[in-house]
Amino acid sequence: MKMDEAWWSDRYKTGTIEWDAGDITTPLKEYFLQLKRKDLAILIPGCGNSHEAEFLLKEGFTNVTLLDISTVVCAAVEQKFSHRLNKNLRVICADFFTHEGQYDLIIEQTFFCALDPGLRQNYVDQVFKLLKPEGKLVGVLFDADFNDGPPFGGNKNLYTDLFLQRFRIHVMDRCYNSIKPRMGRELFVNLQKRSVY
Repeated sequence: MKMDEAWWSDRYKTGTIEWDAGDITTPLKEYFLQLKRKDLAILIPGCGNSHEAEFLLKEGFTNVTLLDISTVVCAAVEQKFSHRLNKNLRVICADFFTHEGQYDLIIEQTFFCALDPGLRQNYVDQVFKLLKPEGKLVGVLFDADFNDGPPFGGNKNLYTDLFLQRFRIHVMDRCYNSIKPRMGRELFVNLQKRSVY
């Protein structure tokens, strides 16, 4: 299966993104609420419907970048946030793996699980490259197996092996505050870029 721009755009046109929760989920909401710096450079890759960005902007964050490969998604979020574009928010329609930039914080919310598992090491390498020194990858990963993907699942041991060389694992624990459909099937992760690996 070739999950390219056309494939993802078709999924959004037909509304077949089954794992879109329809709103920001509790683990990320609670994490955002405790952040003190509102000027953090934040990237949300595979932004989809951008519920997280909507919450961040409402809370006064001033430097949010949305990235998605789908032209349909990018057009929709540009319209949704038209009053914020080039002020507190920018939208980039591109492949995550070719994106360049430097960020304090990268948010993981159902992007990793949407990628072919063969791209997971590339994901780790690209997140490492995009983060500033001491930058963080924060979000949720599925702690479950799925028959067919996307979404593609995984578990704590797999993720630890994948991230440990390049990141300090501050948190990788079962979410206590998942939304009901995901209860018992999510890990909250807070990973910090290593200065030397």
